[in-house]
Amino acid sequence: MIYSLTGTLCEIEPTYAVVQTGGVGYKCTATTNTLAALPRLGEEVTLLTHLYIREDVLELYGFLTQEELRCFRLLISVSGVGPKVAAAILSALSPRRLLLAIAAGDTKAVRAPGVGPKLSQRIVLELRDKVGGDDLAGGMTGAGLPAAGLDGPGELSAQGEAISALVVLGYNQTDAAAAVSRLDRSLPVDALVKGALKILSRGV
Repeated sequence: MIYSLTGTLCEIEPTYAVVQTGGVGYKCTATTNTLAALPRLGEEVTLLTHLYIREDVLELYGFLTQEELRCFRLLISVSGVGPKVAAAILSALSPRRLLLAIAAGDTKAVRAPGVGPKLSQRIVLELRDKVGGDDLAGGMTGAGLPAAGLDGPGELSAQGEAISALVVLGYNQTDAAAAVSRLDRSLPVDALVKGALKILSRGV
């Protein structure tokens, strides 16, 4: 397994980059987020990689961050999600927004070409339990978000109530979860809502 590549960036195309090392040029399929963050041609770059092997297919995928690589591997673990679809999702969403959408159960936010409602629902259902506090800003886990935001049987946590209130005010679930996750978890619901509204007014 190729863990990473370090070499000279010699080509950037809409869906891939070529890194030359040891006299060999490696074509790495990449997300638009990774491609946009690459250095200039001729400069050194390190890409974390995932080698996809299936029958006669041998493709190398490259990522600039561990977060994006981990999200890619989470996505391809879902039935019906291949590497091209996973790369498309991570081209449309940053890793953080994807994880927040999954934790919040926001299937509408999991979007990309080739991803319909049924597939987005499957992604959220299969991955929600795999998204933990270490993945989200402020240590907020799926248990602190709506639909899973329970402190006890039938009781929403303060974070869950705040997010639900923001959704009622017209914000989508993922943006609301992102804003609340940046606040102190010990705050009461009204303070969480006010703080989140300030964040949302500036853009999450």
